[in-house]
Amino acid sequence: MAEFTTILDGLEVMMRLGIHPHEVAPQRVVVAVEMTVAYPAPLGEDAIEEVLDYDFVREGILALAADRPFALQETLCEAIAALCLGDARVRRVKVRTVKADVYPDARVGCEIVRER
Repeated sequence: MAEFTTILDGLEVMMRLGIHPHEVAPQRVVVAVEMTVAYPAPLGEDAIEEVLDYDFVREGILALAADRPFALQETLCEAIAALCLGDARVRRVKVRTVKADVYPDARVGCEIVRER
C-alpha cells in the first residue's frame, strides 16, 4: 500500500457564512484541506489516472460556496469533509476554514479532522 497527503491550501471563496447581521453579504473565506489518500500499491505510472485528482475537491468547495449559505464554520467544514470522504481512497481529511475579514485585527476559523 502507498499513502500520500494531498493538499489544497489557500483557496479563497466569497460566500455567505455567519450568523451576525453584518455577515449577510458574502465574505472572504480561506479554505485548506489535507487528505490522506491510500493506494493499493506504489505508483507505477506518472499519470493522473493513478491518483486522486484534487480538482473535484476544489470544484466541490466552489459549488458549496455558491449554492447555499452556512450559518456556522463547523457545518461548512463537515460538508467539505464529507465531500472529500466521498472518494473511497481518502482515509483521513483535515479541513480548515478561516473568515479572513471579520475583525480588523484577527482572523477566525475552525478546523476538523475526520477519518474512516
